[in-house]
Amino acid sequence: MLTTLATTAVATHAGPWAAGYGWAFVLIPVFWILVIGLVVFLVSRRRHAWMAGGPEGFGPPWMRAGGSAESTLAERFAKGDIDETEYRARLEVLRSNRPNA
Repeated sequence: MLTTLATTAVATHAGPWAAGYGWAFVLIPVFWILVIGLVVFLVSRRRHAWMAGGPEGFGPPWMRAGGSAESTLAERFAKGDIDETEYRARLEVLRSNRPNA
């Protein structure tokens, strides 16, 4: 009877594997890999939206919509920062230095 009791005690107390938690060994790392992947995806997507100008119009000036040199010059002329002669002179310089595409 002592042998049967000892065998039963060892068989029922074999750690988390015998208790049905063996799946946790695989699922916990998979869960964290998915969480980290999601964070990386969202950060890179947000960074891409920021670099592209995004719907809010933020981002570096050279990537914003309409951020070309000619449009910037036209905006400055429209605001009154520069006069017509300066506008035409700078526009001519911009167009003469345009790379051949």
